[in-house]
Amino acid sequence: MKSVADLVALGLLLGTWSCINPFAPKLDTSPAQPLCDPLTPEGVFQCMQVAYTFRDTTVYAPLLDESFVFIWRDYDNGGIDVTWGRDTELRTTYGLFQDTQKLDLIWNNILSRNDSGQVRTSIVRGFNLTVTFNPSDIIRIDGYANITMSRPNTSSPWKIIRWRDESNF
Repeated sequence: MKSVADLVALGLLLGTWSCINPFAPKLDTSPAQPLCDPLTPEGVFQCMQVAYTFRDTTVYAPLLDESFVFIWRDYDNGGIDVTWGRDTELRTTYGLFQDTQKLDLIWNNILSRNDSGQVRTSIVRGFNLTVTFNPSDIIRIDGYANITMSRPNTSSPWKIIRWRDESNF
């Protein structure tokens, strides 16, 4: 027969275990690690990929400088270049993020890179973008992004000042 002390100890042990919920683990209070870091040009490309994957303009917007310009060729209207600034880019990207079920952006090889010191760089890089509006409406775009980035000093994050889309639709 068990002693009263053994029964009390067993009861306390079982009572403690019954309060543990394996589906509600302890809250992690460690500092959050960023999904990307725009302190390097490669980090900017990673941030763009994260923004597209999660369809999140709060990740995308800080990558664009206030003087940002997007340029694309409109082949339907005689092959003229069309440009817009940061505000239009953010509205357009927000609309894309809202109107799609899924976006897959893959950055490919860097074709060329022109560094102007430690505060300006131009990179031409291939990409594949899969835009899923719904399971029966999927668009695949392959092309090149010619992106110029700058920063005021070497400890600041890079910002995109110019993006020329060199895709052929």
